[in-house]
Amino acid sequence: MNFPIDEKLIREKQDELHIKDLGMASIRDLVALVTNLEKATGSQFCRMEMGVPGLPAPEIGIETEIQKLREGVASIYPNLDGLPELKQEASRFAKLFMDIDIPARACVPTVGSMQGCFVSFLVANRTYKNREYGTLFIDPGFNLNKLQCRILGQKFETFDLFEYRGEKLREKLESYLQTGQFCSIIYSNPNNPTWQCMTNEELRIIGELATKHDVIVIEDLAYFGMDFRKDYSRPGEPLYQPSVAHYTDNYILALSSSKAFSYAGQRIGVLMISGKLFEREYPDLEESFGRLRFGEALSSSALYALSSGATHSAQWGMAAMLKACNDGEYNFRDSVIEYGRKAKIMKKMFLDNGFNIVYDKDGDEQLADGFYFTVGYKGMDSSELIRKFVRYGMCAITLKTTGSKRNEALRICTSLLPESQFPELEKRLRMLHTEG
Repeated sequence: MNFPIDEKLIREKQDELHIKDLGMASIRDLVALVTNLEKATGSQFCRMEMGVPGLPAPEIGIETEIQKLREGVASIYPNLDGLPELKQEASRFAKLFMDIDIPARACVPTVGSMQGCFVSFLVANRTYKNREYGTLFIDPGFNLNKLQCRILGQKFETFDLFEYRGEKLREKLESYLQTGQFCSIIYSNPNNPTWQCMTNEELRIIGELATKHDVIVIEDLAYFGMDFRKDYSRPGEPLYQPSVAHYTDNYILALSSSKAFSYAGQRIGVLMISGKLFEREYPDLEESFGRLRFGEALSSSALYALSSGATHSAQWGMAAMLKACNDGEYNFRDSVIEYGRKAKIMKKMFLDNGFNIVYDKDGDEQLADGFYFTVGYKGMDSSELIRKFVRYGMCAITLKTTGSKRNEALRICTSLLPESQFPELEKRLRMLHTEG
């Protein structure tokens, strides 16, 4: 295949899929477009758009599930509030890897972090029915979380963290929270799509203001321990995964098995909720959930209505993986640090060909190498840049749907691009830079 691909062909395939603007296209739309272009051109694209794990799942999880299925768990409903063994190991994990005391009763399995965030919005944003807004998003962020709020009919606000790092974050947060009209805050750490990591100073600011204004922080830890600049993988030993939980009692931590444990297909995660929040009574919850206590409203009412619990065998699999980590028999970091190694190589390819890293620092530190990074090219708008990418047989996503104000940025995902394609990626970046 000779590059660039004919613009007319791209338009034709784009029209077939009813994609009006590549800059605002969903990941699924881009996947469909590129798949169709691969068929039409006979050329394999360098795929960097999907945030899908690309590493094998741990054997201990798989083998435990197989064993439990053979023992008959498929015919038995799991406990509504979760498998006791998983709840206990999640509590241990919080202590050993975060130095946080969370009671086992407050560790609630969910069908992945997606359901965990959805049920958190559902309950947290009804704690005060007189507040106008549900969630304040510290962006850029996972755009489907906003879709969840829209589906729930909850109003939200958002701002881009880029200009408000460090102490600047306090004034920005105060400008929203002092209205007394928000119920929750959400962010991911490390961040999807930018791979920014909150500093302890920033987490302290969020925690202090959450307590001051009585809002609940939803901390999405989908990429737990994957800031590879530091090693958070040794149970019971510093360093510990940073968390807002050290600075407030108003928190929900969403732990996912998908990325750090490469267990995405089983759709299993755990909400680890502050013990004080779990037991706290909110009179306004009773109308919707028939419960006063936050934890009971979430696990015994909301999750019951949504899915009646998480898959029985998947809970056993995650319990086994967490236990292996807790006992020092399995190191999750060793299994996923491959993403950091690939990111370092890929970043150099982009930088050598005229690109820049857009979200590039956490405080004074250079951004970690990991699952994602963001690039810009000569100040070009990302809608134009993604079209150039596609013309040269590459795909990523723009940040326009993520709450980012950096309209030049594309998100690059390192997971699914095999190392065998690195020479081709470098060749196509060079062609774009030379000819584009």
